[in-house]
Amino acid sequence: MRIVADENIPLLESFFGDIGEIRPVSGRTMSAADVQNADILLVRSVTRVNQALLEGSRVRFVGTCTIGTDHVDQKWLESSGIAFSAAPGCNANSVVEYVLSVISLHAEKRGMADWSKLSVGIVGAGNVGGELAHKLDRLGFNVRLCDPPRAEREGDEGEEFVSLEEAMACDVVTLHTPLTRDGEHATLHMLGQERLSALTEDQLLINSSRGEVIETSALLARLEAPNAPTVVLDVFEHEPRVHAELVEKVWLATPHIAGYSLEGKVQGSEVVYQALSRYMGLPTRKKAGQFLPEPALNKLSFTSAAEEMASANIAIRSCYDPRQDDARMRLAMALPPEERAQAFDRLRRDYPVRREFSSLKIQLKGTSKSMQDTFRALGFKLKL
Repeated sequence: MRIVADENIPLLESFFGDIGEIRPVSGRTMSAADVQNADILLVRSVTRVNQALLEGSRVRFVGTCTIGTDHVDQKWLESSGIAFSAAPGCNANSVVEYVLSVISLHAEKRGMADWSKLSVGIVGAGNVGGELAHKLDRLGFNVRLCDPPRAEREGDEGEEFVSLEEAMACDVVTLHTPLTRDGEHATLHMLGQERLSALTEDQLLINSSRGEVIETSALLARLEAPNAPTVVLDVFEHEPRVHAELVEKVWLATPHIAGYSLEGKVQGSEVVYQALSRYMGLPTRKKAGQFLPEPALNKLSFTSAAEEMASANIAIRSCYDPRQDDARMRLAMALPPEERAQAFDRLRRDYPVRREFSSLKIQLKGTSKSMQDTFRALGFKLKL
């Protein structure tokens, strides 16, 4: 059994080594010649999986270790009798923690003692948006959910949804939609000149979904105009060829790594391993948890003198501070134009280990119930 796999998929050998012979290749440059003699193909979001890549090959199973599937032509796979699996929700919590880290920085920048005074509009209430809404609700935020497809499907029986315009009137607007190009609710260039012009300098716009959801030229024009919003981008149109001027104009820019926690990446591998095992009729004996190493930082302690929001900020940024990724991104964009795309891919390939909040044990001595509730809602492990 021959397995061709993106070299950046974590724990390839640990999860798939018993199933077949693994040949790791660059996901960005993967070609038809690379997969010609493969039985199984494992990818991430940088590989376009379609007829051009697979026609004439032996591949009978394709797995993408990612939430998103817009890089895979699922209709062609189905018509060709090729089994397919994605990893829905595998790194949802990682993206949620990215957004929480950004909001904490934004609240601090604005001098807010209580970040929950910010209203948050979540556009796209799937695995990521739904989990973010749940955590923000537990933290006391005023949350507005916008998801027209879900609103149509669920009607009065589901969540309470608002229009896109209502969501975009919130203090924080965060995008979590898939990239869809057709249909009534297509998300390609969902935010263009008209909708971006409605945002003001008091608002924060975060995009950690797909770069094509925002029209780059319209965003550039809005950022050059008066009363421009604060913008944080983790995704860009035409990756890895990122618009360097756009990076200069946004507050924070990161190289499509919101979902890159170690836990999220390993869970993506585990989900596809389970799907492949089911397809082949094999037992699933391996779990992500058995491969996670001890975190570099495993404990923080706060006393009764600690202030709630300041303590939460310390804990959040001990796990993840997006300003570090922003600094690396700006250095990459300062390179000569012909070197930037490769530098962008290197930032993703060589991404440092990032652990989720659940890896950090928080000791609280004589602290308030409110403070304990905040840390629990964020997802930290508590020791009282």
